[in-house]
Amino acid sequence: MTETAQPSEAPAPEREPTWRDGKRYLWLLGLVLPALPMLSWALAGATGSGVFWWISLPIVFGLVPLADLLVGKDSANPPDRVLHRLEGDRYYRWCTYLYLPLQYAALVLACWLWSRGGLSPADKAGLTVTLGLVAGFGINTAHELGHKKDALERWLARVALAQTCYGHFYIEHNRGHHVRVATPEDPASSRLGQSFWEFLPRAVLGSLRSAWGLEKRRLERRGTSPWTPRNDVLSAWAMSVLLFGVLSAVFGPTVLPMLLAQAVIGFCLLEVVNYLEHYGLLRQRTASGRYERCTPRHSWNSDDIASNVFLYHLQRHSDHHAHPARRYQALRHFDESPQLPTGYAGMVLLALVPPLWRRVMDPRVLSHYGGDVTRANIHPRTRRKVLARHGGGER
Repeated sequence: MTETAQPSEAPAPEREPTWRDGKRYLWLLGLVLPALPMLSWALAGATGSGVFWWISLPIVFGLVPLADLLVGKDSANPPDRVLHRLEGDRYYRWCTYLYLPLQYAALVLACWLWSRGGLSPADKAGLTVTLGLVAGFGINTAHELGHKKDALERWLARVALAQTCYGHFYIEHNRGHHVRVATPEDPASSRLGQSFWEFLPRAVLGSLRSAWGLEKRRLERRGTSPWTPRNDVLSAWAMSVLLFGVLSAVFGPTVLPMLLAQAVIGFCLLEVVNYLEHYGLLRQRTASGRYERCTPRHSWNSDDIASNVFLYHLQRHSDHHAHPARRYQALRHFDESPQLPTGYAGMVLLALVPPLWRRVMDPRVLSHYGGDVTRANIHPRTRRKVLARHGGGER
C-alpha cells in the first residue's frame, strides 16, 4: 500500500525576545541623594563624630566615580518597538516624583538642626554643603520634569527649583539653551580654552538675562507688561521668597545664611554640569547663515552606569537635545556623540582644576573635529593662543 505524503508543517514564526530594562530598579538609587542629610544626622548622632555631616562629598565625588570605573558602561539602547510602552510606564515617573518629598524633608530637617543649636561651625558647614548638593541634584530632577507636557510635572519642576532660587532655569533652559546650544550666543555652552571659573559668572548672569528677556518678549506679544504675576520668572522667584520666608518664620531668621549658601552651592553644581556638557562644541553656519540643526555630535555623552542612574540618564545628553520631551528611561546612546572619559561625578572634579581639565578635554575636542580647531567653539580671550597652539588660522 502506497503511503500518502503529508504536507509539511510551516515553521512557527520566531518570537521577538522580550526586552527588559536592566536598570529598572537601579533608578531608585537616585533617592539615596536627598536622604543624605538624614543619613548624616543619624551617623553623627550615633557616633558623636561631626565628620559625618560631610558624608555627601566622599559619596558623590568618591564612591560614585569609583563605581563608574568598577561597574563600567552600558551603551545598549532600548529597541524602537518598546519605546512607547517604556515611556508610558508610570513606575519611572514615581522614581522622580519621590525625590521631591525627600528633598523637602531634608530641607526642613536641616533648618531644624541649624536652629536648635549644638552644631559646631564645621558641622554647620558640612550640613550646608550636603544640603546644597541635594538642592543641586534637585535641579536635575526639575530638568527631567520640566521638559514634560504634563502640567503636574511642570509644576513639580518649579517646586524642585524653589530651594535654589533658580526657577528662571525652567524658562531659560527650555526656550533659550535648547535653541542656542553649542553656539557662542548660548551662555550655558562653554568654550574651548575657557575655565569653569570664567564660565560660571557668564552662565549665571547670562541665563538670568536670557530668561527675563524671553519672558518679557512673550508678554509683550500679548500686550502685557513684564511686571505681572503671569511672568514665569517673577512667579518662580516668588516661590523661593515664600519658601525662605516660611522657613525663617518657623525656625527663625538664623537659618537664612544656610538657606542662601546651600542655594549657591546647588546652582553652582548645575552650572559645572552645564560646563562639561557642551565644552568646545560648535554648530556650524549653513549657507543661509543659520546654525546647522543640533545633532548628537554637539553634546558630550557618557554611558557610565553609576553616574547615569543617579542622574536619570542626563549623561545621554545628545538624545535629550534631539528629543527634549523623551523620558529618561528611553534615552539612547549615539556612536557619533563625543564621549567623556568618565561619568559626570568625576568630570566635575576635573572641571574645578582648569589645568587638569584642559589636559584631558582639549585634545578630545581637537580629535572630535579631526584636528581642525577652527571648527570648535573657542573662547574669545584665548582664541589667538588656541589657534597658534593647534595650527589653526583665523576664519
